[in-house]
Amino acid sequence: MLTKNDIKLIKNLRTKKHRILNGMFIVEGRKSIIDFIDSGYSLVKLFSVNEHFNNLNSLKLSYFDLKKISHLKNPDDHLAIFKIRNSKKINEKKLIIGLEKINDPGNLGTIIRTCDWFGIKDIICSQNSVDCYNSKVVQSSMGSLSRVNVTYLDLKEYLKSKSFIKSATFLDGKSIYESEISLSSGIILFGNEANGISSEIEKIIDKKITIPRFNNSKYPESLNLASSVSIILSEILRNS
Repeated sequence: MLTKNDIKLIKNLRTKKHRILNGMFIVEGRKSIIDFIDSGYSLVKLFSVNEHFNNLNSLKLSYFDLKKISHLKNPDDHLAIFKIRNSKKINEKKLIIGLEKINDPGNLGTIIRTCDWFGIKDIICSQNSVDCYNSKVVQSSMGSLSRVNVTYLDLKEYLKSKSFIKSATFLDGKSIYESEISLSSGIILFGNEANGISSEIEKIIDKKITIPRFNNSKYPESLNLASSVSIILSEILRNS
């Protein structure tokens, strides 16, 4: 049975403040819920329009009630509350993706999914980036958040403390098709959707890379951030 306390908690978990206070987040949809369970996330509660879910006990509710608590306009038949777990130690012997001040939750979710596809296990984000447990991030990552380690830290101080190669995307960088980037270590940084890499981070960068434009126009001014991550990772993997 869906209680008033359940409704209040689920609605509160829409905000980062309450996700941190409660140490919980929401996952919707059968596949994504199974991915988080299989990845060892601790399940707090499971709500379903069906009585049973993948051999797990669930709290049955009507679709009408599910729409009351869902963070989606057109909810799936299942909604789960999971505990947020601590980030794992960053594996610096493999290529890392770094993100500075990413604002769009859809972009972050798609980047997480893209990294999962290409076998990238670690993403590090500046502390002013969108929360990876934002419901839109969780939804657009399609379960990949359960497998990719996302760490929030002081990006500038972290980069200054590391000796590995630091590459970053700039409009005036060297073509990714002419750059040699190793999968065995280092980081590729992507900046804010509107402003790119900050001047503070730019001073720490070893290599500037870009995706060259293949038309003679000055438009569009830039590529979508998530698309840029996909193109660059695809090219790196192709040449590895």
